[in-house]
Amino acid sequence: MVDVNAQIDAVTRTLRTEEIDGEPTRIQTIAQDYPADIADVWDATTTADRIARWFLPVTGDLRLGGRYQLIGNAGGEILACSPPADGSAEYRITWEFGGGVTWVTVRLTSIGQDSTRFTLEHSARVADVPEQLWETYGPGATGVGWDQAVLGLALHFGTQDSAISPEEGQAWALSDEGAAFTRAAADRWAEAHIADGAEPATAARTADATFAFYTGRTVED
Repeated sequence: MVDVNAQIDAVTRTLRTEEIDGEPTRIQTIAQDYPADIADVWDATTTADRIARWFLPVTGDLRLGGRYQLIGNAGGEILACSPPADGSAEYRITWEFGGGVTWVTVRLTSIGQDSTRFTLEHSARVADVPEQLWETYGPGATGVGWDQAVLGLALHFGTQDSAISPEEGQAWALSDEGAAFTRAAADRWAEAHIADGAEPATAARTADATFAFYTGRTVED
């Protein structure tokens, strides 16, 4: 059993819009601390066998300049890779899915001998995201997916008194407990949306649409 409230509260979510190379860009950030040293978290997030244990199976050449492919999901190129040194580490990849290209940066920061902060930034140029998609779902469309990923990593590192394999994750997401998790994550992304300037009614509407998309349930269910 997943402690939904504890997991939701353990995660930090932000959304900001800024210009990058002259292009308005939305940057979603999600972060969580894990009870493991930075070398262990780096290994869990950069090696194929461990990525498959908490996220998705991945193939490809997982090194600088190589290409990766998450089975049934995104693929892309590894643009930068800085292994742990002096308490920090980072890699940057393209996130190529459905004909579009966005960018993901993962940063690790040692916050103690056996604790590491995992921070993921997902950047997308405003012009590259279909306007109707953003107006319908807002940041929750990708944000809830990243919430599921950091939950998987939390389970991997034992921060929850539970175990759900990636293969079991889809069924869990459609359970009552999984739906409660999705509802809470969508609402937190709505809060980030408002902090970035969205009207509260708009953020609430997109959160409802995101919840329905991920669970097949309506607000009334």
